[in-house]
Amino acid sequence: MRNKINLMAALAILGLTLAACSAKGTSPLATRTISVNGTGTVYLTPDIAYINVGVHTENPDVGQAVDQNNQKSQAVIQAIKGLDVADKDIQTTNFNVSENMQNDPVTGAQTGVNYLVDNTVNVTMRDLSKLSDLLDAVIQAGANYINGVNFDLADRSLAVQQARLLAVQNARKLAEDLAKGANLSLGDVQTLSYYDYAPSPFYGKGGAEAASAASSAPINPGQMQLTVNVSITYAIK
Repeated sequence: MRNKINLMAALAILGLTLAACSAKGTSPLATRTISVNGTGTVYLTPDIAYINVGVHTENPDVGQAVDQNNQKSQAVIQAIKGLDVADKDIQTTNFNVSENMQNDPVTGAQTGVNYLVDNTVNVTMRDLSKLSDLLDAVIQAGANYINGVNFDLADRSLAVQQARLLAVQNARKLAEDLAKGANLSLGDVQTLSYYDYAPSPFYGKGGAEAASAASSAPINPGQMQLTVNVSITYAIK
């Protein structure tokens, strides 16, 4: 009798175990999805410029080389301030003193030493109407190299927001077109990710409005483009 009870208990446990395994192995149908990429681009007129201005001097006497550089650099900074550029927008980015050995071109023997001094400042110009005046002023004050003019926007938050919205709309339109072509409809968004890109120069569109800001010199801010890419996965039904 005891053996019969034990056998029935074992069969009951086995049945429960098989049922649990069966339930665990059952999974709902996977959600059908469609993944698309969208792009949003806005075109912007720069309102700020960054200019790298430098003074380079050379002299066999290191003290004189430094003094000459200091005098010219101070004159350059005063010229910049004279165009209403704030102190916070003038930043020294490099000051360097180095030696340049002088050699006889025939014998190769060392004939002396020349000392090279470089002082570079980065200028943030917030009034582009004065950009050409700034370049003229620093050159006249003694700057002998300018490492480029880079344009940007002081505040790009609104432009980024607009580009993101356009990118989402672009992705949604593409998903709707694809779903319609397959006789399906879109469901809820499953995943969404985006990538922002820093503004870059745009060469395919006129910049007449910006050109008037620097009409006194051949410096044209032109236009920039800011692009955002999004990846969105929708459920389909």
